[in-house]
Amino acid sequence: MIAQPRDLSAADPETALDLIFVEGFTGETVIGIDSSELHQPQPLVIDVHAGLPHVPACESDSIGDTIHYGVVCERLRRLLASHSHQLLESFAEEIARILLVEFGAAWVRVKVVKPRKFDDVQAVGVQIERRASALPAEAATASQRGAGVLRLIGSGMVPGTR
Repeated sequence: MIAQPRDLSAADPETALDLIFVEGFTGETVIGIDSSELHQPQPLVIDVHAGLPHVPACESDSIGDTIHYGVVCERLRRLLASHSHQLLESFAEEIARILLVEFGAAWVRVKVVKPRKFDDVQAVGVQIERRASALPAEAATASQRGAGVLRLIGSGMVPGTR
């Protein structure tokens, strides 16, 4: 049975959430505002927490009924390789949008860190939280479509193939 995409944008903000998370995802990319940052990739550490109201996978035991964190990691790898952001803030915002729109999360927390950016500091970075209910209507509709496709892929099915 294929799970139907849920309208997570309409989720009650007081509803308890099940959290799917990836912590300590590490990759390299070119990002920054200083000239020294714009030519050499530097490490980033990314933590994402994505909330879903009572995930159906709790009962179905099917990866197609939740967010597949392996697919999230692959999406983060692609973003690191292809983005054009200079600020961690806009980079984190794009990650949040991806989780809300493409993966159908109702709520996200994204933390992006530049480790050892300065000799006397362990890390610098940003952390943001966003809700699907704050997305424009067209993004919420895209969220429903994208979440359904990603759930199919996560369950091993590829849309358009037999």
